[in-house]
Amino acid sequence: MVFLLIVAVLLVLVFMSIPVASVLGLLTMWLDQAYTDGRMSLTFGGFIWDASTQFILISVPLFILLGEIVLRAGLAEKMYMAVSKWLSWLPGGLMHANIGSSAIFAATSGSSVATAATIGTVAYPEIGKRGYKESLFLGSIAAGGTLGVLIPPSVVLIVYGVLTQTSIPELYLAGILPGLLLVVLFSLVIIVACLINPSYSGQKQSSTWAEKMTVLLDLVRPLILFMGVVGSIYAGIATPTEAASFGVVFALGLAWWEKKLTVPMLLACFENTVKTTAMIMLIIFAAMLLNVVIGYMGVIQSATEFIKTLNLTSLETLMILVVFYLILGMFMETFSMMLTTIGLVFPLMTSLGFDPVWFGIVLTILMEIALITPPIGVNLFVVQGIRKNGGAFNDVCVGAIPFVLMMLLLIVLVTIFPEIILWLPNKFY
Repeated sequence: MVFLLIVAVLLVLVFMSIPVASVLGLLTMWLDQAYTDGRMSLTFGGFIWDASTQFILISVPLFILLGEIVLRAGLAEKMYMAVSKWLSWLPGGLMHANIGSSAIFAATSGSSVATAATIGTVAYPEIGKRGYKESLFLGSIAAGGTLGVLIPPSVVLIVYGVLTQTSIPELYLAGILPGLLLVVLFSLVIIVACLINPSYSGQKQSSTWAEKMTVLLDLVRPLILFMGVVGSIYAGIATPTEAASFGVVFALGLAWWEKKLTVPMLLACFENTVKTTAMIMLIIFAAMLLNVVIGYMGVIQSATEFIKTLNLTSLETLMILVVFYLILGMFMETFSMMLTTIGLVFPLMTSLGFDPVWFGIVLTILMEIALITPPIGVNLFVVQGIRKNGGAFNDVCVGAIPFVLMMLLLIVLVTIFPEIILWLPNKFY
């Protein structure tokens, strides 16, 4: 079957460590030559031009630049200390600050790796000072970083929306409640673990109301940035691209206020933005061309008909897909995993009656899981990299397991109660 052959070739090329954009390009050219004698390649220029001139794509480098500025503006440490003042009374102490500050930082940067690296650098010294269980503490940092994929503004949701022609404002709305619920589930697993074994909690901290109110401004600024960016989209004041532009200007203002706005800082932001954007765009365009070719070949229609002959229910198909992504996520980088499979999986799932917005959030949660599943979980390596004592990588992996279980629980919850995802989009659209 052509569908299975394409999937097999994709996986083999990826496991050979060939860059993802090259994998998609090579597969596209091979399929074009094998099935259309190269005729489709004559149309590639037009497809790439149409794709590259979409106004919404401008938001990708803008949101990346926004995250770079926030990262270098020195807001993370102040924000972390502010969250710790408000949440450290809970069983688990600063581990809740890891989750809470990650959620806030994710809402301004949109990057999981940046979130894990930034919060981890600030939080790590507290392990020794407060006597925390290192594996669980590190696991909370790695898991908190994944929130950057789900909580808007998320670059992953933008790319999903572009590739599947799904409304990005609806996707952003859909990600809010599952994102907040995941924060609660993460905190819940920390509380349960610390109640079972109080030694995990570390030394208890207490803060007066005066101290809490003093640091409130450090929480308000990133929340204003989040509300300005995301709120302007939902209010109909700005498109995602215009909202991203506002976010960049506001972030520059925050950097200036913190006296971090310098020419070297801006050059570093611009350089990283260009590198990341070039990588993402190359993969996006290669994925689009592959989707065009397999669509022309009728692969998706054949795969859909084959699935129907198996007499599987929609739920059984979803379960198989979840297992497929769990296994794939152990060996592939998150963004690459989504882009190499979305052209095959999305039409199949929507043909079975799954809502495109709902499926986009479920797919994003699966991307989150891949970030903290060994041996290729990117956030695990990021957190391991900030450890000064060079401890065993296994510590981080073990500490992340309870949070992976919470993400799987979230998938179960949104499957049983799809309104967790769809309520806000349906309310506004």
